Amino acid sequence: MNNYFQGYNLNFSQSLFSSYMDWFHSFNCSLMFGVLIFVSLMLLYLMNNSYYFKSKKIEYQFGELMCSVFPTIILLIQMVPSLSLLYYYGLMNLDSQITVKVTGHQWYWSYEFGDVPGLEFDSYMKSLDSLEYGEPRLLEVDNRCVVPSNTNIRFCISSADVIHAWALSSLSVKLDAMSGVLSILSYNFPVIGVFYGQCSEICGANHSFMPIALEVTLFDSFKSWCLLMLE
Repeated sequence: MNNYFQGYNLNFSQSLFSSYMDWFHSFNCSLMFGVLIFVSLMLLYLMNNSYYFKSKKIEYQFGELMCSVFPTIILLIQMVPSLSLLYYYGLMNLDSQITVKVTGHQWYWSYEFGDVPGLEFDSYMKSLDSLEYGEPRLLEVDNRCVVPSNTNIRFCISSADVIHAWALSSLSVKLDAMSGVLSILSYNFPVIGVFYGQCSEICGANHSFMPIALEVTLFDSFKSWCLLMLE
């Protein structure tokens, strides 16, 4: 299904939840494309049939019934995968092994691991002079947020000043960070790698210079990283 909408679908999916989101988006595009073709063909047929509106034998009760039944069927077809997606997301919120508090500042991010006492740090964008080979410009940071794979992570997102947005497009994650409000996100990362994002709310002059770098690794590597950060 993705082949028909290549270039128009969501970003490359890096998790099971974002893969479901991508599939649901493509499914709706296919469904709406079929509806558009059907309505267009019916409109052309009515415009080219000069005897349609002159016939006295046409009864509109059946047509009105079909115009009510078909949209209902389409909504039911959309409802089943939509509720399944919401149910799957609700299951991720039931349990979490690690809690990470994310705080947005002008213009950097702060991370605090509630289950690892003393583990908190700030994350700033790397300057051009400090970039290493292969690191993306305007996306790499000095301190990445490292989390283990195949573990339910609860992110508590807030702000210390203006409104920010903690957004990772490849993971279908985007949550507003507002002062005095704690937004909760539970997530499970099955894929190991480094994922980049940016603040998606206009938060001031350096809004475009507060990237997000999330590194997903094995649990043993995560423990070694925690010990290194606590030294």
